[in-house]
Amino acid sequence: MITIILLGLLVGVILALTGAGGGILAVPLLVFVMGLDIAEAGPIGLLAVGLAASLGAAMGLRDGIVRYKAALLVAVAGIFCSPIGLWVAQRLPNRPLMGIFALVLLYIAWLTWRRTQALPQGRSAFMAKPPPCQLDVNRGKLNWTGPCAWALTLSGLVAGALSGLLGVGGGFVLVPALQRYTNLTAQSVLATSLAVIALISAAGVAASSVAGHLDWRLATPFCLGALAGMLGGRIVAGKLSGTALQRGFALVSAAVAAALLIKAML
Repeated sequence: MITIILLGLLVGVILALTGAGGGILAVPLLVFVMGLDIAEAGPIGLLAVGLAASLGAAMGLRDGIVRYKAALLVAVAGIFCSPIGLWVAQRLPNRPLMGIFALVLLYIAWLTWRRTQALPQGRSAFMAKPPPCQLDVNRGKLNWTGPCAWALTLSGLVAGALSGLLGVGGGFVLVPALQRYTNLTAQSVLATSLAVIALISAAGVAASSVAGHLDWRLATPFCLGALAGMLGGRIVAGKLSGTALQRGFALVSAAVAAALLIKAML
């Protein structure tokens, strides 16, 4: 019991600090420490990340930094694809699923490290033209255009599919997507991402629960730990270097991915 609470605590802290890392590391932690299969660990990780993200999103709404219309658009697209990913996950053998998870995690580690080479304004070096979703500073809202809506919808579809398939919140897709396609501040990107994660995770958890794939005996203490970690992480997030956190997360993710690949091949 203590072990799984501590695992949830770690996931909540990582989610609070990065807005993306908690979900992608929750499943490997449950696989290695608790001995679960990917398909068993996925719904538990998704529930914990969803609850922790809901708490973070509520704080963002209180502070007025969640772009809720964008969050709803992305979430609706994600909710559409999440059950499809879940259906595939329940029919794939554990080893191929673990291999897919490891490859995705390796890609996320590389992408996260690359983002640490950002320009001072937070735009990546390879971003030469303005993003399709522009924030109107006077209104405090995004200017909606066709390219903006399409970019956010596509991000939601990918995040939703991976959410159902791998039991992750999708923040590792959403955070870089919002950074790439909008000119939102880092705080607004994080809060909006958490809102989307909360909504997509709710759909995935509901589908898993109805299908009988969610072990509440393990999920409850894991979720309590994640909520506590989110609260603690939000308190210290502003006091830590964002670049150092991202690089640390990238290195940990790469190490976990390598371990998953080895485990999948044995």
